[in-house]
Amino acid sequence: MKNIIFDLGDVIINIDVPRAAQSFATLSGRSTEEIVRLFEEGNLFRQFETGALDADGFRSYVREILNNTTWADVEVDTAWNSLLLDIPAERIELIRKLSKDYRLFLLSNTSSIHIEAVDKILHQASGAERLGDLFEKVFLSYEMGVMKPHPEIYQRVLTEADLLPDETLFLDDNLDNIHAARLLGIQTIHVQKPLSILDYLNDYVD
Repeated sequence: MKNIIFDLGDVIINIDVPRAAQSFATLSGRSTEEIVRLFEEGNLFRQFETGALDADGFRSYVREILNNTTWADVEVDTAWNSLLLDIPAERIELIRKLSKDYRLFLLSNTSSIHIEAVDKILHQASGAERLGDLFEKVFLSYEMGVMKPHPEIYQRVLTEADLLPDETLFLDDNLDNIHAARLLGIQTIHVQKPLSILDYLNDYVD
């Protein structure tokens, strides 16, 4: 194994996805179930995480869907970012150790607002300024215009980074994403709580 590709959510940073809907429910006075339904009907997350909507477009669409034009950008961003929790320092330490022997990459379904917030959390946890300081290259769905588990996103990572699938390990908490990578010949680890990358990659560190 020469290369390791990491997912972001619940692999590097702990997340709680339902918290975003709960936060928007609190902000809007609607039920969490209604928030989930409205966002799904509007295909909101996919549009934002594939770059079809930029940050301003996302905020405007949220205001439109939830029928409130008075929310400030920071209110929308805070609700959206509420699903982001912490980055355990020992995970960053592990990644830094792995970088001595492996080419490391990040591949995440995410949005610009989340990445800005993650970089701040990362800096507080480790002193690193941004995710790009830890990896040779960071591949983000909203910049690439495609999301996991679409095979195109994996193929582009392999091509752009000049990686061979059988020399590459991919870690993700989503089983659909794992299956898609396996179909391309990429080696995989399905990260499942309560285990973390510390448990799965312990043998990869000298």
